[in-house]
Amino acid sequence: MFTCDKDRMQDKISTFSKFGDAGHGGITRYSLSPEAHQARDEFVKRMKAIGATIETDDMANMYATIPGSEPGLKRIVMASHVDSVKNGGNYDGILGVMTAMEVLETIVDQKIPHRHPITAMIWTNEEGSLYPPAMMSSGVVCNDYLPPEIGKKFKKENMLKSVSVLDKTKTFGEALDASPYKGDEKNRLNPDKYMAMFELHIEQGPILEDAGNEIGVVTCVLGMFNYRIRFFGQSDHAGTTPMHKRQDALYAAAQALCYLHEEIDKLGRPELVYTTGEIVCHPNVHTVIPDMIDFSIDCRHEDPEVRAKVLEIVKSLEKREWAKCRCEVELAWQRDTVYFDKELVGYVKESADALGYKNQYINSGAGHDAQFVSYMMPTTMIFVPSKDGHSHCEPEFTPVEDCTKGASVMLNAVLKADKK
Repeated sequence: MFTCDKDRMQDKISTFSKFGDAGHGGITRYSLSPEAHQARDEFVKRMKAIGATIETDDMANMYATIPGSEPGLKRIVMASHVDSVKNGGNYDGILGVMTAMEVLETIVDQKIPHRHPITAMIWTNEEGSLYPPAMMSSGVVCNDYLPPEIGKKFKKENMLKSVSVLDKTKTFGEALDASPYKGDEKNRLNPDKYMAMFELHIEQGPILEDAGNEIGVVTCVLGMFNYRIRFFGQSDHAGTTPMHKRQDALYAAAQALCYLHEEIDKLGRPELVYTTGEIVCHPNVHTVIPDMIDFSIDCRHEDPEVRAKVLEIVKSLEKREWAKCRCEVELAWQRDTVYFDKELVGYVKESADALGYKNQYINSGAGHDAQFVSYMMPTTMIFVPSKDGHSHCEPEFTPVEDCTKGASVMLNAVLKADKK
């Protein structure tokens, strides 16, 4: 078994943490921003130093490839992203790129024989923080293989029109045209040229740390749904309308949200997660009784039958009256559970066991580019622990020892795949 270099891993972590440093230990590195281009420049510099060939595609996805010993074989790719959310951490996404680089550096440094070309890849705009939606480039590149209801949301012509959340006069297409890393569509990840993809990522939750495990062997990305729940009441003056006369949409929504929690919790599924993360209040004036509330409900679970039971509870809201207000429930987004390739999952498990790293099977509640790629070719993921479960925030942290162990697991799993 081969292992990666902790000092070299730490050097990458320290270096990439400077690109978009928010000044408080975190990162703001929007896709195709100057900070993201700094990270890409560093990627190119380090990969060229080991003799890798650099390619870019029409979505500015980047590929650094070292050749294999047998010409004509398909590539094995390790991929993640360098963009972040606002005031995010220095590990989400970028760690997957840094560990992919570390795998290539280790192979070259230790002269490890391999048959297939092996590639480290950067996906453009995974977070969608500046130009929505999230997982934009993988949605475009994998579009022909995605379920139609998902693929239609990621048509390239529409993605190019995505408007910056900070400047409504700028689009993703304009940022792409201005990027020195925009390349040719022929260089895209595709099943004719690539045989498999690995993605290493921080867990973004507390499960591995709580269990005392060092590696998460990811089996799937959870199925989920997101519905919009709206309540319609009547706006009136806050100071002159008696309480018993009111049709307060916010009060109705509050009652319904408490009802949802009570009823969903009765299902007794501790692995089930659901969230209300967005609320719109109209007219949102402190002297006016709200006449409309729109809030989200996001539910995630592996089993479609469990999700169906939750959905039944959500839809039951429409059949009841809430504080004299009318309720509507509307689907916003849903996806099935995406299972990763069993053979690749096995390679990850075998590698972690052989290296003596404590590990467990785990699912991903968060979405990743790997879930879209899995429709196109064999794919899997590797998780490393997140300190205190934090992610998408400045305290996000994974010790370099765990980062290096994750890279070592990926290295050996890739070498197992290389024998095919």
